[in-house]
Amino acid sequence: MNRFKRFLALGTAWLLVLSMTACGSQAASQSAASSQEADSSSQSEQSSQPEEEEKITLQVAALKGPTALGMLELMSQADAGETINDYQFTLAGAADELTGKIIQGELDIAAVPTNLAAVLYQKTQGQVQLAALNTLGVLYVVENGESIQSVADLKGKTIYATGKGSTPEYALNYVLTQNGLTPGTDVTVEYKSEHTELATLLAAGEADLALLPQPFVTSVLTQNDQLRVALDLTEEWNKVSDGSVLTMGCIIVQKELVQEHPEALKAFLEEYKASVDFVNNSDNLEQAGALAEQYGIIAKAAMAQKAIPQCNIVFIAGEEMKAQVTGFFQVLFEADPQSVGGVMPDDGIYYLG
Repeated sequence: MNRFKRFLALGTAWLLVLSMTACGSQAASQSAASSQEADSSSQSEQSSQPEEEEKITLQVAALKGPTALGMLELMSQADAGETINDYQFTLAGAADELTGKIIQGELDIAAVPTNLAAVLYQKTQGQVQLAALNTLGVLYVVENGESIQSVADLKGKTIYATGKGSTPEYALNYVLTQNGLTPGTDVTVEYKSEHTELATLLAAGEADLALLPQPFVTSVLTQNDQLRVALDLTEEWNKVSDGSVLTMGCIIVQKELVQEHPEALKAFLEEYKASVDFVNNSDNLEQAGALAEQYGIIAKAAMAQKAIPQCNIVFIAGEEMKAQVTGFFQVLFEADPQSVGGVMPDDGIYYLG
């Protein structure tokens, strides 16, 4: 009987051991399965999260003048590493310094004369697009004297100018011809390569009559009190152009950038618009003037503060841009087809966002 009890006790003990082992194995299996499920869930969550677009570097160019002033805050932010992407800026004294680089695709974004957008669109077979207008009319005829009171008074005169082959030349020629004057016959126009060169001649009294854009007009008037604004070319344009808008400067972009990095382009345009708003805010004028001097766009900050409000800096994109510039292109085309590349640009020129 005692032996039977011992066998019974041993059997019961073995059953308990086996039961505990089975439970432990089952728990371990459940724990492993739970761990695998958790890992799988974590991996699934990670794979479902959208990947952030890699930060890229964009090559941005502008001319030293009103077309670059809207970028002042953006250039400062880029230098401080505060922009969404990285921007490397190139500032040039004349448009022809940039055209080759744009055609070769070395510049992603550029601020150039508006008519040049059409010319480059044709030359690149549509690989350059117009993304925004950034400068409206800023051209003035400046005179040392009182003889010029109307466009008719320019007959027989020699005008010094800049911007040959771009908007200033075509705008001046259009205004002259619409007033019955033939450029090169009734009025002689001598072109200088850069605004700064012509401004220096005016300020020194070595030129008596010139077509010059802001902010250089303010600069020469400050330096030489014998000079005065004789004609506002925007006003003269409006008198004869049947409602089209004189648009001096614009932003062009490479179509490759539009196709391959649309979010980067969108970010740039948003940051650029914010920069334009900053520059146009009178509360920021002192800081904007200092930046204009820092980046060599205007020689002195105090001069820049006077000039910036006169520079007609804007940011116009989308359908509004298209509506304004189409009429401008039409006027230029009718006056001289080569001013827009030989043919009127089709709708493919417009990047509408």
